[in-house]
Order: sequence, then C-alpha cells, then structure tokens
Amino acid sequence: MKINRALVDFIGAVVMILAGISQSVLADERPNFILLMGDDHGWDETGYNGHPYLKTPVLDEMAAQGLRLNRFYAAHPTCSPTRGSVLTGRHPNRYGTFTPNYSIRPEEVTIAHLLDDAGYRCGHFGKWHLGPVKSGSPTNPGAMGFHEWLSHDNFFEINPILSRNGGRPEQIKGESSEIIVDEAIRFIRSADRKPFLVVVWFGSPHEPYRGLPDDLAIYDDIPGKFNDREVRLTSNETGTPTDRPLGDVLRERYAEITAMDRSIGRLRNWLDQAGLRDNTLLWYCGDNGSPSGASVTTPLRGQKATMYEGGIRVPGILEWPAKISHPLESEVTTVTSDILPTLCRIAGVDKPDRPMDGIDLTAVIEDKIRERATPVFFWRFDTKTEMNRSPYIPLELQTGTTPLVKMMNGLYTRNFHNFHHNQIAERDYGGQRVIMEKQYKLVVMDHGDGIETEELFDVRADPAERNNLFDLNPARARAMVSRLRIWQQSVLTSLTGADYRR
Repeated sequence: MKINRALVDFIGAVVMILAGISQSVLADERPNFILLMGDDHGWDETGYNGHPYLKTPVLDEMAAQGLRLNRFYAAHPTCSPTRGSVLTGRHPNRYGTFTPNYSIRPEEVTIAHLLDDAGYRCGHFGKWHLGPVKSGSPTNPGAMGFHEWLSHDNFFEINPILSRNGGRPEQIKGESSEIIVDEAIRFIRSADRKPFLVVVWFGSPHEPYRGLPDDLAIYDDIPGKFNDREVRLTSNETGTPTDRPLGDVLRERYAEITAMDRSIGRLRNWLDQAGLRDNTLLWYCGDNGSPSGASVTTPLRGQKATMYEGGIRVPGILEWPAKISHPLESEVTTVTSDILPTLCRIAGVDKPDRPMDGIDLTAVIEDKIRERATPVFFWRFDTKTEMNRSPYIPLELQTGTTPLVKMMNGLYTRNFHNFHHNQIAERDYGGQRVIMEKQYKLVVMDHGDGIETEELFDVRADPAERNNLFDLNPARARAMVSRLRIWQQSVLTSLTGADYRR
C-alpha cells in the first residue's frame, strides 16, 4: 500500500496543533500563586490570634475560611534571611544571607526561576532586601526569575520611592500597601491568561510608622493606655533614632497593619471579580517576630532577632478555595522554607537538585498529617569575622539606590554584601541556634568567648518558654544537640559553594 506522505504530514501537523492546544489549556488550569508577607509582623498581631486592640478583619476572615497554620515560623528572626528562605526553600546560611543587608547569591535557584521555566508569569512588588533592585544587579528580582518588578531595596513608608524593573527610582504618592497591591493587580491583568506567581512583600508594619487619618482614628484610645513609657525608634523627620511615647507609636503601627489588611482585602475582592480566586493559592505570613517596642501584648517570649517564639513565630494563613473548601487549622510545625517545595509539588515542577531545608506541605493542605516528620532548624550565624573575607559580588553591584527614611552609616540607602567562605572552621558552628522536633525546642545561646547555654522547652505545653527541661530530659536534649551539629555541617558545606559544583 502506497503511503500518502502529504496526508501523513497533514495529520501530524493537526496532532501537533491539538497537542499544543491541550497543553495550553492544561497550563491555563494550573493554579496561580500569590505570596504575601508583612514586614516585622509577629504572631500575635492579628485579631484571629487574640490581639486585644488590632483590627485585621481580612486576615481574620482568611483564617476562618482557609488553612490556619497555628505553628508557622519564619526561617530566621530577621528579614533578609527569611525572604531568601521563601524563594529558595533553603536555610539562608547555605548561601551567606546571614542578616539584613546580606544579599542572596546569583547561583541560587528560586521558585520564580522554576515557575518561569514551567510557563508561569512571575512578578515581585514591594520590599526585596536580597540585594539591590537596580538594573545590572546580579541579585535583583529579574536575575532571580521575575519578569516584572516594582520594588525597593529595603522597607518603605507612605509615598514610597520604588524602582520599576531596575529603572531609576521614582516616588509614587499614596499608601504603600495600596500601591503595591494595585501593581500586583495590574501585573495579573497583563499575564494574558497564563498562570502566575505574584510576590507581594509589604513595607508595613516596619518602623518608622505612618498611618492614614481614618486608620489612626481607629486606635485613638491606644495612647492613653501606653503613653506612660517611651520607646526608641526612627524619626520620620530626620531618619535618626528618637524617643517617643509608646502609645503614640503603637497607634501608628496598628494603623499600618490595618491598612495592609485592607489592601489584602482589595486583592481578594479583585480576584473574585476576575474569576481567579477559586484557583489561586494565597499565602500570607510575617518575616520575623515583632520588634521590642511592639511586643506589649504577646504571650510569647522574646521579640525580633531572638530565637525564642516571639522572634520566629509568625502569622501563617493559606487560602485556596478550589482545594480548601472548608476551614482548617493545623498544629503541624511549618516554616517559610516549606513554601518552595509545596509550590513545586502543586505546579508539578522538580525541586532544585541541592540540599533543601523545607518540605512539601500538600499533606497539611489536604489535612492528612498531624506531625512533621523532620526537624526544623534555625541559626543566627556569627558574622564577626565575615567582613575580612573576599566579596562574593563586586561591591559596585551591591550598591543600593532606593532611598528610605531610616539613616544607616550616614546613608538613606542600603548597600549589600556577601562573602566567599571557602573553608570551614570550628568557630563557624557558633551563633544562636535551634532545633525543633515535634513539641520540643532546643535553644543554644552563644554568649561569646566560648560560653554557651542550652535550653529545652516543650513549646506546646509551655509557649512562653519558662520551663527549661534540659536537665530533666538529658538524653533527648543531647540527641537533639547532635542532630543540630550534623545539620550545621551540611549548611556549612553549602556555604563553601559546594552545591554549585554538583
């Protein structure tokens, strides 16, 4: 039988077209992802977690309708490291993002890289703080996988100065949370029916605080409750430290949180109107605990920059109406490093082939597990000797451009650094560090000069961390110390750049 070659070619072309249409439909049906993060927003600063004064009706509704992660943690008690963990699924010490103003490394693979390869449109809006956002920076949002960004090197207030896609910073008039949510909506509209990843990192409620008159009015009674003491923070006028009555400061902070909450509500309402909310996973969390001047109502010990619960436990809420059809609460220990593995599983993309610290939480979303199978680790690296090392990125590429209110080292902008760390020394194992297994939390405090203290808490029975169980349960404590050391070895190996040579 003679084969009609032209007919075969025609049928093949039709099959290819239909396959392409099928793949396009499948892509359009994949879920969208929106990651929201408050700046310095600690666990108790929501209505749903019992705050006696704050009004957060939108976050409260999300917690009542979606998945409320009651034991959600920031990977670090400060901001830049936590943000790196969200993007990479890895502890930030693996790539030298030790503290605020340490950049990420260009070789890191982010969730935006992975979803871009899978056909998603990726946008970043708001605080970046993982390197300069300017064009040419090897660690700006574009270099880290985002197609568009309107971002700031650090935090920002009302009338923020932001850089669009690495261009010259420009001031945009308005309330900052509203501005970046409006930009996120604009980006989603332009996604041309492709699935999207949108990262919205608010500048609120980081100090110094400024609120709109209507939001401030909600909290007019706060000064009378707390103005008997003062707190130190940044002056909006000079950018230098000043002392102000605590009640006045809290009134402004709470107004910022309420404005952020309202902006999240605007985003949710728009997704509803656009027919996108059902198949959009919306995830809100904080980047670390509340700062000391704001920790006046928390039942937890410690605050931002500490390894106690007040420093690392943060709000965590996940909405996805297509998959979470009824309210859920989870007591499983979860952390910002879990975001990348979870989104990879949902989107059907492979995780990077390198050590990961986060785990896939789809079983939590499906309400199938009650306990995390692996420990969670936290570590504030001792950076005293880092400045003596050679820069990982040329310094001119680490110079920031977006101004902010707070002055540091005589500048109203922020510069970044990261360093080569080619060899591991015994001193590298120091610093404050934590391992959490089920209800137990081991805290190692490094006081310098080789002096360390160890504490063991049952954080479910004792969330205020008052009762040190170390001497009562030495076998468990020593086993946890050993596992912590093994994990540190893995992290330090990554820090040398070994993961990039795989």
